[in-house]
Amino acid sequence: MSDTVSKGKARTALAVATLLLAAGWFSLAASSLAPKPLGPKTHHQVIVPGEDRFTPFSLTIRVGDSVQWINNDTDDHTVVSNDFFNTTGDKNVDVVIPGTDSNGGVPGTLTLKFTKPGVFNYYCRIHSMLDEQHQPIAPGPGGGIQDPATGNFGTPMMGVITVQSGEGEQHGNPGHHGD
Repeated sequence: MSDTVSKGKARTALAVATLLLAAGWFSLAASSLAPKPLGPKTHHQVIVPGEDRFTPFSLTIRVGDSVQWINNDTDDHTVVSNDFFNTTGDKNVDVVIPGTDSNGGVPGTLTLKFTKPGVFNYYCRIHSMLDEQHQPIAPGPGGGIQDPATGNFGTPMMGVITVQSGEGEQHGNPGHHGD
């Protein structure tokens, strides 16, 4: 009888071990199929160097990423959304980014987080204006800076951010967040 009990205990132990192995395998398989959590979002930078322009002019980012504008110029500049063309949902943006002269020698900053895919067109209202087709143009005789030698009003100070949905390779100018 003890031989029958021993065989029964061995079968039970084998069955339990098999179930535990199967449960572990299924758990491992399920965890590898589960969606991976998204990593930390990237922060990108648009720089206003010591002149009237945004660099880079064009930036491609992902939904959930942030963009920080840093004004290294001595003059104030603005980020104004061109709402006629914007499809990211970021409307009515009109923010002054102080230059170093009006900000105690420190570059002014602005950070926006983009939560929808689309296109965000923007311009500096001090160094651009919109024409009747909502296109940024350099300011004319009513404002702006004119080169006395050529009479040229320069190019409009503007930029565009393309916000893509989903994960993938980041494009553009990766930077860091520093508010």
